[in-house]
Amino acid sequence: MVDVVQSITWEAPEHAHVERGANWFWIVGIIGVASAAAAIILGDTLFGVVILLGTVTVILFAQREPKILPFAVTTRGIRMGSELFPYSTLESFHIDDENPGGPQLIVRSNRILLPLLILPIPEEYLDEIDDLLGSRLPEEHLEEPLSHKLLELFGF
Repeated sequence: MVDVVQSITWEAPEHAHVERGANWFWIVGIIGVASAAAAIILGDTLFGVVILLGTVTVILFAQREPKILPFAVTTRGIRMGSELFPYSTLESFHIDDENPGGPQLIVRSNRILLPLLILPIPEEYLDEIDDLLGSRLPEEHLEEPLSHKLLELFGF
């Protein structure tokens, strides 16, 4: 009798954390304050306030350590944190084992606001995840979006 894997679970940070030096915070702060000042001088006070709020948000987000999230690929669907994505909402998958940041699972969903799910996966689970997903979803070559790569380049 062949054992069928029912669930593959692991934990990983929600994003790769990049330590930033004081210079990074000074640059972001100066750019934010200068942009807000320019908006206010040009008569758009509301936009200046929005820029300042955005700058503060970016600085606070950059200091925060990433949470460790549980991930799972099960017979019911894919779980990211506390949210389950049933196979009925998923269209295809791709395992990118050549990603410089480590292997990742890319899944196309039919959701408008979240069309791609990108999960970091441990190397020891590559074959098991491929087998479990391969019997439920078609495999399609999917790539990480350029915007996601740029955010990772800047440490977000």
